[in-house]
Amino acid sequence: QMWEEAIALGKELAEQYENEMFDYEQLSELLRKQAQFYENIVKVIRPKPDYFAVGYYGQGFPTFIRNKVFIYRGKEYERREDFEARLLTQFPNAEKMKTTSPPGDDIKNSSGQYIQCFTVKPKLDLPSKFHRPVSEQIVSFYRVNEVQRFEYSRPVRKGEKNPDNEFANMWIERTIYVTAYKLPGILRWFEVVSVFMVEISPLENAIETMQLTNDKINNMVQQHLNDPNLPINPLSMLLNGIVDPAVMGGFTNYEKAFFTEKYMHEHPEDHDKIEKLKDLIAWQIPFLAEGIRIHGEKVTEALRPFHERMEACFKQLKDKVEKQYGVRTVPSSLDDRRGSRPRSIVRSFTMPSSSRPLSVASVSSISSDSTPSRPGSDGFVLEPLLPKKMHSRSQDKLDKDDLDKDKKEKKKEKRNSKHQEIFDKEFKSTDISLQQSEAVILSETISPLRPQRPKSQVINVMSSERRFSVSPSPPSSQVTPPPITPRAKLSFSMQSSLELNGMSSSDIPDVPPPLPLKGSMADYGNLMESQDLISPTTSPPAHQRVSP
Repeated sequence: QMWEEAIALGKELAEQYENEMFDYEQLSELLRKQAQFYENIVKVIRPKPDYFAVGYYGQGFPTFIRNKVFIYRGKEYERREDFEARLLTQFPNAEKMKTTSPPGDDIKNSSGQYIQCFTVKPKLDLPSKFHRPVSEQIVSFYRVNEVQRFEYSRPVRKGEKNPDNEFANMWIERTIYVTAYKLPGILRWFEVVSVFMVEISPLENAIETMQLTNDKINNMVQQHLNDPNLPINPLSMLLNGIVDPAVMGGFTNYEKAFFTEKYMHEHPEDHDKIEKLKDLIAWQIPFLAEGIRIHGEKVTEALRPFHERMEACFKQLKDKVEKQYGVRTVPSSLDDRRGSRPRSIVRSFTMPSSSRPLSVASVSSISSDSTPSRPGSDGFVLEPLLPKKMHSRSQDKLDKDDLDKDKKEKKKEKRNSKHQEIFDKEFKSTDISLQQSEAVILSETISPLRPQRPKSQVINVMSSERRFSVSPSPPSSQVTPPPITPRAKLSFSMQSSLELNGMSSSDIPDVPPPLPLKGSMADYGNLMESQDLISPTTSPPAHQRVSP
């Protein structure tokens, strides 16, 4: 479960796969593993092993461990008693020492075997990359891993014993052990290379204890915020032990010991430390308030009286602390509320115009040797399709329809230009959603409703096409192709169709024949099926004829 180490090795492998071997398949598999490791770091709770200091004293031990101290890393959930039993099985003749103080020369020079074992606490040594506060779930790994310094604290009383307050003369004798290498390493135990001892004054011990208590409350609150399914019992015991004065006495003992005129007069150099202790006491109130709020949300009906008593005790404590030491407020960890576009709007902008679904009108206008007037406008300007009985209309009726189409197209062009300006400026979500939905709906609903030509008309068209292909065509000088405009209108006028098939405007009969065949396909209903064969950038020549 040392995923942090696996990630470091994975980054080395990723560099080889990406820049040396170019094995992208292995790289993708490796990156997926790394993503799972990062998720495990945040979500999975890992057990914290204990560390034990073991001293081998006496001439009866082998030379490589004789009169030396080692730091061992215990197994998961292994207690000190279990570790000692496992250790003594290797040395059945050894005697276990009862004290934790260093032995004298008589024991070191004796011929027997003496083993001293006690629990030590690893000192956190955060990597330099954590230059700002990070989640406790991330830091918890470094509290018991990649550690090289360990400490053992032993209480020592100095001066006269005070029966009313034991904290006034409670000194701490702290021994620091430094190993040869960081634990865990290639072994689960390493030799201690240096040992030194420091003394902690009662006031410094009180400051350290208050800091640890605040950190413990804050960490447990964060765990319950991240995982609402955690059991409530540890939180109940922690809060009740601090809030209820009948349980542990709280920080009242510190007030009696250090916040008196007598202590201030005898120790004027501790003024800054006393102010720091008062600040820590004041900061404990907002942490407790958040913890009690979470406890009230998760408490069961059976524990409701217990919670109400705890709330009453906390109210008294809060009033007292805020009156004496001031009010502290924890800044809310709200997310950054900077405005951002919705995901759907972003997707609609990043979608290229070439990949948008085109309508029948858009495909036909592109394939008729004309390009859209604006990039991306092929999805917006959609001319209406021809009615079912267009083939039997007169030329006057067609011209009248063309005039109506011109007016509608001008209105659409005006509206689309307005949309394009908004599109170029700020990508307004309302206009874009309207345009995008308009293009998609038209392209999906118009194309399937295109009526197929009856079989009788298909036969007439094929016969008329055969007649046009064999008829003599007029000289090319008399035929004038229609001018190419920047944007071709979707107009199925018979004049342009006959000119393309080799007949001039003077040869037009009173009743127009059916429309010629556009290609090898039989009718217009197959136009959407064959649109993949039509290139949007290249269109067929205007005068190319289709052989029967």
